[in-house]
Amino acid sequence: MTQQFAERATNVAPTGARNADINDLIRILEHEERHKLDVIVSGSALRMHEGNLHVEGVERLISEEGVTDVDGVYKPTAVADEGISDKLRIPLAYLRRMRAENVGLLDENVNAWMQHEPERRFMLRAFRGEGENGPGMPPAEGVARALLSDSYKRMDNFDMLLAALDGIKQAEHPTQITGCDLTNRRMYVRVESEAVAIQARNLLRGYRSPFDGRSGDELPMISAGFVITNSEVGAGAYTITPRAVVQVCRNGLTMTKDVMRAVHLGGKQDEGVVSWSDQTQRKTLELITSKTADAVRTFLSRDYVEAKVRELEDAAGKELAEPTKTIEHVTKSLSISTEAKDKILSHFVRGGQMTAGGVMQAVTSTAQTLTDADQAAALEALAVPALTAAAAHG
Repeated sequence: MTQQFAERATNVAPTGARNADINDLIRILEHEERHKLDVIVSGSALRMHEGNLHVEGVERLISEEGVTDVDGVYKPTAVADEGISDKLRIPLAYLRRMRAENVGLLDENVNAWMQHEPERRFMLRAFRGEGENGPGMPPAEGVARALLSDSYKRMDNFDMLLAALDGIKQAEHPTQITGCDLTNRRMYVRVESEAVAIQARNLLRGYRSPFDGRSGDELPMISAGFVITNSEVGAGAYTITPRAVVQVCRNGLTMTKDVMRAVHLGGKQDEGVVSWSDQTQRKTLELITSKTADAVRTFLSRDYVEAKVRELEDAAGKELAEPTKTIEHVTKSLSISTEAKDKILSHFVRGGQMTAGGVMQAVTSTAQTLTDADQAAALEALAVPALTAAAAHG
């Protein structure tokens, strides 16, 4: 399986992976866990200088591992900049322009709005910097991952993953994890059960894989599955979304309307370093385990997959009189980029299915080729809406 890993702009931790296996994902998450720092901090303790967030006057973290200085310099990610924009009501496009063209003006804007409400509290999610410093030296630069509401409920990727794997195990259904992605925004874990596979001859009639030319008529099988997603930085709830897999090309057909979710919303928290109580953590993880076990029983059933395939077949057989115009209409109505549109048209031609179903397959096969996991997931989620739009347009 193809694996891609990226490094952060600092020396803190690997930032993620694309199409990794479960062991690699666990290794990365364990590494990140050792560097995490979450703190509830007032605006008076935050200052922007040279485009970096400075934390000043926050009590040290004392733990079994020793004493950790919270005060320090944290380089914002693009996600953190989005949080700053949202919380301070600075238009994001303007914030990005200031960061690119006039960092001094960015400092002035952020500091002015922080001072406007100095008692307002935020949750800062960060990675501590690595490296030892001598006496009197400033701490190593860390990473500001997100600026969130002080009522944001932590549901971290490592904990969520272990709870989900426990739920899968408890369901006692044969499954395999076919790929994992990790970005600054989200974690994605794709689960499949080839033990629940149905024939979908009508859906795959005349289709061939754009990757190797194999025929859907010769391998008309679709497997049951689902995808688990979570965000640690306010980019979405913990979700479990059913995802059928076309075996001939590995296209994923996500059924977003049936998604199960658990949101990151809790009560207001006191200032200082954030830590879960054992009881709170246990209840949250028990809920995730239970939801995942329910998802296995619901989504990995033959009846569920057959019903969903029949729904798709109703629209998929619609012949397209002018495929290029239909794809133009579909991509515009779903706000798909011009670059992605061109790829979708190429995949549509190679797929050989001149129908609305061919548009759906082209969207999800194009998603497989994207290196950005967030963009890939977003595009794959549009495959079924693209089918509906193509069938309506004709």
